[in-house]
Amino acid sequence: MTEPVLTNTDIQGKRVRNFLIAIVAIALSVAFIIGLRTEATSTSLASLSQQSIPLEVALTNGKPSLIEFYADWCTVCQKMAPDMAALETEYAGQVNFVMLNVDNSKWLPEMTQYQVDGIPHFVYVNRKGEAVAQAIGDTPRTIMADNLNALIAGDNLPYAQASGATSAFKPPVTPSGSDNTDPRLHGAQVKS
Repeated sequence: MTEPVLTNTDIQGKRVRNFLIAIVAIALSVAFIIGLRTEATSTSLASLSQQSIPLEVALTNGKPSLIEFYADWCTVCQKMAPDMAALETEYAGQVNFVMLNVDNSKWLPEMTQYQVDGIPHFVYVNRKGEAVAQAIGDTPRTIMADNLNALIAGDNLPYAQASGATSAFKPPVTPSGSDNTDPRLHGAQVKS
């Protein structure tokens, strides 16, 4: 048997095909690596919470603080997590970042104190531990940075009462006593 004779056109066609296969393989490899890197560096609320300064430390260490009331199920909180991580990196050592999960009843006194009724809810606290401003909802990173700069300088915050999109939240309240009285009714009986 004789082997088939390859022409120059056949050889060039195979080279072009092999070259295209190699290019596609390289492109897919790069896309895969970038995808893994993006997955590994994405910021979660859990990681922000773990890095959070404890509230009692933040209120007494002489640094200004940003307190965020959040919940793991809050889509706005999740959306803002990468911006919050970037702000924490940018203002490391200058501002305390505190994360308080509204699903933890431990924080009910603070939720009441700061009148948290939507999340994310941000409270800007000065060096003396006094709340000087609040912002509720999806807040652009640039606005938060401007507020943090003013907070560090001890100036009035330019966006002191900012409001954006929120996730609805109603703080849990447990009535005291078993006779269906609610302490908010100041002794008036609730009829069942």
